Amino acid sequence: MRYAFSTLGLPGAPLDRSAALAAAHGYEGLELRAHPEEALHPGSPKADRAAGLRTLTAAKVAVLGVAGYARVAAPGEDEPVLAELHALVRLAADLEAPYVRVFPGGAEQPESAADADAHAVRRLAAAAPFAERHGVRILLETHDSHRTGAAAARVLDRVGQDGAGALWDVLHTWLAGESPAESRRALDRHLGYVQVKDVASAQQLTPLGLGAGVLPLAEAVAAAPRDGWLCWEYEKRWYPGAAELPGQLARGREYLEELVERGAGTGAQAE
Repeated sequence: MRYAFSTLGLPGAPLDRSAALAAAHGYEGLELRAHPEEALHPGSPKADRAAGLRTLTAAKVAVLGVAGYARVAAPGEDEPVLAELHALVRLAADLEAPYVRVFPGGAEQPESAADADAHAVRRLAAAAPFAERHGVRILLETHDSHRTGAAAARVLDRVGQDGAGALWDVLHTWLAGESPAESRRALDRHLGYVQVKDVASAQQLTPLGLGAGVLPLAEAVAAAPRDGWLCWEYEKRWYPGAAELPGQLARGREYLEELVERGAGTGAQAE
């Protein structure tokens, strides 16, 4: 198993600081929040991208993914969404990142589910070949209108291309009432990597240290591919009152490794 954390937990931090923290605490990768508030985003010039890659390479830290905000199931015209997807893929390719994260973002009305699926299928199918040509895979996160693994898979089964896959956010599948085993079965071959986190309850979503809350992390880690990535998404940007992430990184990494070893020892992990 390989370990990463999201820069969402270090809002506005310089890239060299994020890379240094990752290297110091045993994280091999970073998931970079691709937003203008951060060091690198789709509008960043080529020189900044090259400098960022040099910084990360020097620290021996990889970019696991570029976490974008495109909403592929949202109503509206396709062209702006596809342009955003292409820009995210180019950024990921420049940073030698294998993945781009996108959201569903479909309309919330139940009667709009079919339309949301159709939008997502059409846009991901159109963007997937472009992503493949750049050595990148676009991952649809289990989130908002497609919160479960089953919902994400419903779209990805129809897309049917290697350039599109899934990012399993264990918080959202849990909030939707889907068990980790069910999520993994649904996502199956679509799965890119797994985002882990912890919270006190479904009503109290302020991020906690891993293992300090109620999420079924042991079951999720046991269901994760043992040759894949676990990425800790600590949502400090949305919860400024949460404890600072740097002081928790060492224990978080140790906790994940303990779960991986426990799963290997019991034979519970999925191949």
